[in-house]
Amino acid sequence: MNKNVLALAYLGDSIYEVYVRKYLLDKNIEKVNDLQKEATNYVSARSQGKFLLDMMENGFFTDDELDIIKRGRNHKSRNPKHVDVATYHNATGLETLIGYLYLEGNNKRIDEIMEYILKEETC
Repeated sequence: MNKNVLALAYLGDSIYEVYVRKYLLDKNIEKVNDLQKEATNYVSARSQGKFLLDMMENGFFTDDELDIIKRGRNHKSRNPKHVDVATYHNATGLETLIGYLYLEGNNKRIDEIMEYILKEETC
């Protein structure tokens, strides 16, 4: 991985949010305020951290993906304001992986990750 971990997380965050926004639009939520409220169930550090841990517990990731996640989680960053440090780092790990996969052109794997996340939340 040649890119800065936080740059990958930055990119991954935006890709993640596009998937969530499309998913919410597909649910026929039309009011922007309602879309924004619903989106926070997915795009918060707390939610992303929870999804990551669940996926890890279920053996969803390959060893290579786990290495990327760990690099994202272990990277030093500023202290988060609204969530504990461990949760913030887990969210950063997930975002880092998504950013990495996007730059690698592995949209199929991003689709699988996001399908897992969005399916989990709808059950």
